[in-house]
Amino acid sequence: MTFATADARVAILDGVRTPWAKAGTVLRQVHVTDLAKVAMQETLYRTELSAGRVDEVMFGNVIMPADAGNPARVAAIWAGVPAAVPAMTIQRNCASGMEAVGLAATAVRTGEARTILAGGAESMSQTPLMFPQAAAGAFGKLAKAKSAMQKAAAAVSFRPKHFKPIAALESGLTDPTCNMIMGKTAELLAGEFGISRQEQYVFAMRSHEKALAAADKLKEEIVPYYAGESFEPLTADNGPRAGQTLEALAKLKPIFDKKDGTVTVGNSCQLTDGAACLMVADPEWTSAEGREALGFVRGYAVAGLDPKRMGLGPVYAIDRLLRKTGVTLKDIGLFEINEAFAAQVLACLKAMGSADFARQHLGRNDALGEIDPDLLNVNGGAIALGHPVGATGARIVLTLLKEMRRRNVELGLAALCVGGGQGAAILLERR
Repeated sequence: MTFATADARVAILDGVRTPWAKAGTVLRQVHVTDLAKVAMQETLYRTELSAGRVDEVMFGNVIMPADAGNPARVAAIWAGVPAAVPAMTIQRNCASGMEAVGLAATAVRTGEARTILAGGAESMSQTPLMFPQAAAGAFGKLAKAKSAMQKAAAAVSFRPKHFKPIAALESGLTDPTCNMIMGKTAELLAGEFGISRQEQYVFAMRSHEKALAAADKLKEEIVPYYAGESFEPLTADNGPRAGQTLEALAKLKPIFDKKDGTVTVGNSCQLTDGAACLMVADPEWTSAEGREALGFVRGYAVAGLDPKRMGLGPVYAIDRLLRKTGVTLKDIGLFEINEAFAAQVLACLKAMGSADFARQHLGRNDALGEIDPDLLNVNGGAIALGHPVGATGARIVLTLLKEMRRRNVELGLAALCVGGGQGAAILLERR
């Protein structure tokens, strides 16, 4: 069955997210499918749409759990979505949640679906430790052994090196094409664009200040989460730090370039657990049902670039999105650029304002444009709130749309850098 729509814009009815919790804290024992399930159920509740009226589920997830090969499908069924409704898990690294929204919008626009649950979820806490590959043979022999003698013979084949754990998170954050962990790509940009440690600290401190000031607003998009045996739900993000000072940030040591580096844990995103979900829908159906949309997807774009400079991904994606939609940065009233690193966002701002960069890398005669800092990440970003990689793209879409409604802003733009050398950007509209 197809649902044709004549409107190029696709509606987002509403959405919700769980609280963002620092990895290893209150949500550390919660499976990613449970996080996704809660976000899906609350989205259905807030949109007053029964699960049986959903045509598909699309959810981003990066660190896919071994015990749930398609976590979107597992979470959807647990959320009450009928088994006849298909679900797929999407992986585009940090842009996975936004990619889910973009793909959902395309499916609705082309008439393949009328309503889609789209979002993302991530449990950074449950990233596994791995055994070295060299241990595989010894474990294989032990698994095949039947008699006590065979098991003893297999056991003596183990060596101490076989039990040295490998952090899957560190491996996952290292790009094999350039052999650089993400933090080192931020160091590269800090050097190339002349971004000082002080600039990064000021940006990071402002992220915390804005997140704390926006705490009540952010609660509007959060569903309380009961974790473990606690009778008190988690109702807010636990990443923002009150009383953050430049002096405290200055005492932190660089973690990626220990000798000359500027990137520290204080000016980098926090590793976080959480899920976010939105209801993407056909605008004609939305109108016919008498529903008011939170906003509309007007365009979505992804772009590739040098993996060593992956942090500039938003610049390339925004350039492609503006060409695609015919708007300019001056037309945009609010911006969200994911704060993977302070240096990375600051580099993007400098690149967009540079005519030389535009000519050399974007094929433009003039600079892409300036972004007013007062219109960027007005409720704080991942440095304060955290970055559950598969969910962040959906979260910044939700946060941006809510703020656009509060300020009566017509156009908003959200973008992320993507590990591996990509960028993603989405143009949102309220009318």
